[in-house]
Amino acid sequence: MSLKAFHVFFVGLSVLCALGFGAWAIADYLRTGSSTVLLLGVLGFAAAAALVWYGFWFLRKLKNVSYL
Repeated sequence: MSLKAFHVFFVGLSVLCALGFGAWAIADYLRTGSSTVLLLGVLGFAAAAALVWYGFWFLRKLKNVSYL
């Protein structure tokens, strides 16, 4: 597995983790009503969006580099 392929895999996994954390935090906010947890949920979704943007930027930057 090349460094590019591992990087794409790792960024994808990070997006899933950030989305999962955001969903967990929003669910916890609905249960507890804590505004701090709501902020953490929003930040989790913002991190996921930033990671998606970074993933596309990375793929565009290295479009001529092979995955092997």
